[in-house]
Amino acid sequence: MAEHDSTTEQPQSDPFEVVEAEHRTGARHKGVYLLPNLFTTGALFAGFYAIVAAMNGLFEAAAVGIIVAGILDGLDGGVARLTNTQSKFGAEYDSLSDCVAFGVAPGLVAYSWALTELGKFGWMAAFIYLACAALRLARFNVQAESTDKRFFIGLPSPTGAGLVATMVWLGASRGIDGNEVSWLVALVVAGAGLLMVSSVRYHSFKEFHIGRVPFKVLLGVIVAFAIVFLDPPLVLLTVAVIYVAVGLLLSLWRIRKGTPQA
Repeated sequence: MAEHDSTTEQPQSDPFEVVEAEHRTGARHKGVYLLPNLFTTGALFAGFYAIVAAMNGLFEAAAVGIIVAGILDGLDGGVARLTNTQSKFGAEYDSLSDCVAFGVAPGLVAYSWALTELGKFGWMAAFIYLACAALRLARFNVQAESTDKRFFIGLPSPTGAGLVATMVWLGASRGIDGNEVSWLVALVVAGAGLLMVSSVRYHSFKEFHIGRVPFKVLLGVIVAFAIVFLDPPLVLLTVAVIYVAVGLLLSLWRIRKGTPQA
């Protein structure tokens, strides 16, 4: 009779399996949470679509793709919190999706629309934006637990992407040739990138939670939607510019008063 190996074989884990921890019971389950990661995948797809659309000269569609990515990115975190499905995998996946949708896509869309005629200066401005977006996301990941939740340190990457996208959307919808405003676009793109890695504080509005609200608030939201749909690119660009300007003005005011930035 042949001798049997006395050692017990250990089951080999699949290298593509992800183990998530259940927050309430502490039990560990194989797999990933589907619902929030679907929103993240949608944002990633919208960013990829924006790149493809820009390559084909569809700049309005490309800009809308980035805006849609921003909406989906705002939903995935909220859905994860509401359904108690936050996970480390989801956070990492969201960060990678953001780098594509709010870093690569806006830089390439702006470059394709207006910066090609500037040669090296054009792709340099686009690269500054992309590199700063990646640095902004990396810094957010390591500072997320140690900063005031009411504020972002540096311009949030979705807002920076929205600023660039709505600028392209407004120009393309008005029939403006991007090459006619190439230097302005380069300044905005590079400036948005540098603001993302700055120490300027921007309000996060995270203290406002979805739930029961007064009737006036609901009416205000309806009016806001109506105003946006009057002229989406102009209204959204105006909102983005005001948000950027308010953060800068408040930072200058704090510097004048001698208040530390962060």
